[in-house]
Amino acid sequence: MRMYDIIMNKRKGNELSKEEIDFAVKGFTEGEIPDYQVSALLMAIFFNKMNKRETADLTMAMVKSGDEIDLSKINGIKVDKHSTGGVGDKTSICLTPLVASLDVPVAKMSGRGLGHTGGTIDKLETFEGFSVELTEDEFTKNVNTINIAIMGQSGNLVPADKKLYALRDVTATVDNMSLIASSIMSKKIASGADAIVLDVKVGDGAFMKTPEDAKSLAQEMVNIGNALDRETIAVISDMDQPLGYAIGNSLEVKEAIELLKGNGPKDLLELTLTIGSNMLVCAKKANNVEEGRELLLQNIKNGKGLEKLKEFVKAQGGDTAPIDNLDLLPKAKFVEPVLAEKDGYITKIKAEAFGLIAMELGAGRATKESEIDLAVGIVLNKKRGDKVSKGDVLAYIHSNGEEKIEKAKKDIISNITISDSYDLNIPVIYEIIR
Repeated sequence: MRMYDIIMNKRKGNELSKEEIDFAVKGFTEGEIPDYQVSALLMAIFFNKMNKRETADLTMAMVKSGDEIDLSKINGIKVDKHSTGGVGDKTSICLTPLVASLDVPVAKMSGRGLGHTGGTIDKLETFEGFSVELTEDEFTKNVNTINIAIMGQSGNLVPADKKLYALRDVTATVDNMSLIASSIMSKKIASGADAIVLDVKVGDGAFMKTPEDAKSLAQEMVNIGNALDRETIAVISDMDQPLGYAIGNSLEVKEAIELLKGNGPKDLLELTLTIGSNMLVCAKKANNVEEGRELLLQNIKNGKGLEKLKEFVKAQGGDTAPIDNLDLLPKAKFVEPVLAEKDGYITKIKAEAFGLIAMELGAGRATKESEIDLAVGIVLNKKRGDKVSKGDVLAYIHSNGEEKIEKAKKDIISNITISDSYDLNIPVIYEIIR
């Protein structure tokens, strides 16, 4: 088999065989096929696309390129959750213990954040002493004992994806549904889950800017999961404004804890209930999503979700005291209000810009080497659709550097649109793809 023939085949718009895909992925991962040939193949795929079978085969070829997590020693149906990423997305912090409190095994691999705020692991390290450095035995034991464990991703999980993405990034071939979907799903399949619930974000702060593109990606990933015998559901959710009010690590952890105490923001609660109820259905713990929502709400009301969070944090070495006393979470030296400059209705909060403002305050990583300041960020005081008067507080800046505050204020004001009226109807949940 020759790489030249595979490139020519796809250049002509033909379907690639499983053997051709396996050959290309394996050869590139092992350094036997040069990047200029794989670049040519990626461009041919970009223009001529891949069908469902090709996309599933590409996903599985990437899965087979490295380690696969074996969760067979964990009892029950393992359901994983993945978000395509957004601003203020702290859903995993409140969702995973809540689902685990209903006797669903949550065995999750998570990564660190690169961008506007930290990833789930960075946020969990807000609890002093919390560690994701678990052995496979510790990970399995924790899930079997308390139904939940989260650990860092294996260094050799889907190495083909890392190499292919780096090449896509410099050859203008990132934006292809099959390549995006196989990249995301390869990591989920390799992580060993029996079922997967995906949170596909749409809007200003998401990779997919339009509902149509988000639906295409969601459908592509659901097709892959089903083709590979994993029950897969995709929830398409709003990211045209930040999720909840808090943007920044300890600030988001505080908001997630508040949700488990029954005080969470409406949009975060709705997303948590939607994803969580679908996870319960996949795990056979609820007959339908309506029943699942009721079970989740019960465990918020009776405190079992919050108790599970404490159990989880303690099991992984973290200090649970801040869960009862939120004042013990990391705090910034300066908290500065940002005031509205005119009357009207908030019609736009540019999520992506707010993520970048939070990163400049120190809440995220501009490079892999950057250190995150867990205490800093932004807390919104108003959301889209709210009526404001001149002088009302729009948001609070949490900063450990006084010199960063004035620029952050200007940036926040310039990225909130206040209009004379509000007539938009943007839902929290657009659609669910099964």
